[in-house]
Amino acid sequence: MKTFRIKTHRLNQNYSEPHFFILNKGLNSGKPLNEPCPNCFVCITTNESEKDFMYWLCFGLWKSKSFHYYLKGSVIPFITIGDIKKHLRDSECIASKHPQLFHQSIHHLKLLEVNEEKLKLSLKMIDTAKKAIFYKLMNKTGTV
Repeated sequence: MKTFRIKTHRLNQNYSEPHFFILNKGLNSGKPLNEPCPNCFVCITTNESEKDFMYWLCFGLWKSKSFHYYLKGSVIPFITIGDIKKHLRDSECIASKHPQLFHQSIHHLKLLEVNEEKLKLSLKMIDTAKKAIFYKLMNKTGTV
């Protein structure tokens, strides 16, 4: 069983232990973050390997929309610290029973994340090329 604590993040608070942040408001509640934001919890672990384990566990749960069950509120949905702690502890127990399968799944998630970033960059470059082509056309015709 992994050792982790979840607390409400306070602005300008620094943490010496390995940690990551978890968004707690909106439809992306449960999303793990490397940088803090005003509406987040902090998950503090005892070492980097536990941080990595918990980060990717949280990422997988968020991607599978498993936190949506716990959302409360009608205008701005949010997740409570108690719900996130319970869900992460329960999920951590399940993932720890099958460590090989979990690590294999995390490896695939990381590869997919890298590919997704490459595709986003390619789409951004395509968009820039489209703008440049049209700008060049308008510049030649004298309308810009």
